[in-house]
Amino acid sequence: MFTRKNVMVWIALTLPAGCATVSTPPEHVEAPASKAQQVKAQAAAQLPTTKQYKRKVAIARFSNESNYGRSLMTDQDYDRIGKQASDMLAAKLIMSNKFVVFERSDISKVQREQAISGDAKLIGVDALIVGSVTEFGRSVGGKSGFLSSTKVQTARAKVEARLVDVKTGQAFYSASGVGEASTESGEIAGYGSRAEYDATLNDRAISAAISDMLDKLVSTLDDRKWKTDVLEIQDGTVFISGGQKQGLKAGDVLQIMEQGSAVKSKQSGFEIHLPPKKIAEIRITSFFGDNENNEGAICEVITGSIAAAKADKIFVEEVIK
Repeated sequence: MFTRKNVMVWIALTLPAGCATVSTPPEHVEAPASKAQQVKAQAAAQLPTTKQYKRKVAIARFSNESNYGRSLMTDQDYDRIGKQASDMLAAKLIMSNKFVVFERSDISKVQREQAISGDAKLIGVDALIVGSVTEFGRSVGGKSGFLSSTKVQTARAKVEARLVDVKTGQAFYSASGVGEASTESGEIAGYGSRAEYDATLNDRAISAAISDMLDKLVSTLDDRKWKTDVLEIQDGTVFISGGQKQGLKAGDVLQIMEQGSAVKSKQSGFEIHLPPKKIAEIRITSFFGDNENNEGAICEVITGSIAAAKADKIFVEEVIK
């Protein structure tokens, strides 16, 4: 007498070699080095070789420029995929612990709340991030064989972004990232998994594309020297913007740079600043303020002179050794 179990065993043994089957996950193989050794090596590789100060960044705009999802927009100014990508990017920037992230995409909401609280001040940032989802799509594929079939759903996304210097308005770097996510299901003789539409593939593809792009943006910002403003000079004591939330520590040495004079270029017609020059070195002695909006550091001059310097003509820069 044939039972359901006997039928399934007979089908599995007699199916042709060319039938469609779900891909077998790769077998996990332990590396020659022990897990403890791998963790130790990874931790050592992640240790910073130099002081790393957090950059202040803001996402100015992240929109959906692909054709996908346009019918899902509920009004002219609301873009679900673009907003989702913007929120994902902000979350990844914060979790990287390398940036102080300020809100700009929802700036009107922030300004309304500040008006209610009586505080309408906004902090300036080192760079604005402007970007978009430029490509997005889904595909369904698969294969079928004798009494069997498989179905593969795939989502692909591409994002592009550029970094803009807030002081000059110049876009100094652009990067793109691509991401893909897929799911697979299969059945034999009517038995097995049957995959419905998987909406999470969209989220995973966009998240992967943003992670790919973010690696390039972080590397570029890391290559630029950290800078901040001189707030005031009082009897040789220098007050600067930025504090412990940006990674500054008591005893850190920074350098004061004097801006080069502005010269108008006859070739381009634009005003060009000559290279700045170092006039002094300062050491952080203490801090003030309690959040990213009002924190600062108190510094003493250890070399050079700032007696003739004007606060609006100088800036502070990290020392790269």
